[in-house]
Amino acid sequence: MAGPPPKPWPTGLTEQVEPLVRRVLAPNPSPYTYTGTQTYLVGTGERIAVIDPGPDDPAHVTALLAAIGEASVAAIMCTHTHRDHSPASRPLAAATGAPIVGCAPLVLDDSGPRADASFDRDYAPDRVMEHGEAMTGPDWTLRAVHTPGHTSNHLCFALEESAALFTGDHVMGWSTSVVVPPDGDMGQYMTSLDHLQARQDRVYYPAHGPQIDNPRQLVRGMIGHRRQRENQIVRLLTNEGPMRAADFVPLMYKGLDPRLVGAAEMSVTAHLVDLERRGMVARSDDTWTAQ
Repeated sequence: MAGPPPKPWPTGLTEQVEPLVRRVLAPNPSPYTYTGTQTYLVGTGERIAVIDPGPDDPAHVTALLAAIGEASVAAIMCTHTHRDHSPASRPLAAATGAPIVGCAPLVLDDSGPRADASFDRDYAPDRVMEHGEAMTGPDWTLRAVHTPGHTSNHLCFALEESAALFTGDHVMGWSTSVVVPPDGDMGQYMTSLDHLQARQDRVYYPAHGPQIDNPRQLVRGMIGHRRQRENQIVRLLTNEGPMRAADFVPLMYKGLDPRLVGAAEMSVTAHLVDLERRGMVARSDDTWTAQ
């Protein structure tokens, strides 16, 4: 997990990252969001798309409206409904008249612990995009790629004209994604990584961290990292005997920022749930054993 770059960060500024894509950084840095959420504006003509509008922060919404300028917004597109991604869709829609499209709304049956930003329960899209569906503008085509795992409703968006993929939180430019049960699912996350590995995208634009210019190499490494983690878990249970999820963290995450201990425990839990589903571990209450 890389530390953030030195300040100043380009918060609120409009950065051109390629001819069809601009980026605006929201003012919400944290141990879980790196320097903040990156909102992307796609298109150069009179109709553009906005991807991951970010938190409902007045300064960020003002910066987005300044970047949009005189263009009309064809769609406000959300990869998933964590509160650092989708809440600004509502004030932005009110200001521009644009529809909110993308991921499905998500309502959890529980209010259990969350290691990252909590869910945006007020998210109400005008249109839910299915895998393979597209939104289009004068010079752009954005196609939905279903990537559940980080959340069950996570989508990426592929910009066909430049072979770019907006990866939300599924693949980030600074850290592996946190997978938090019960909605987050490690098995689905790994399957989604396999799907991305099979694609031919040129570059990834994540919601947090720098762009990724070697996507397939990075995804291959992420898959290997997760397999290494699950092997560690099985080995520890075999050698040490029954353990709780929290017991794994100091053994597996050396030098971890104390603020991220909860996230690490949730990722271990996600691995344990997946391993249980595959018959490799078993649990009794909050204690796990190898099978």
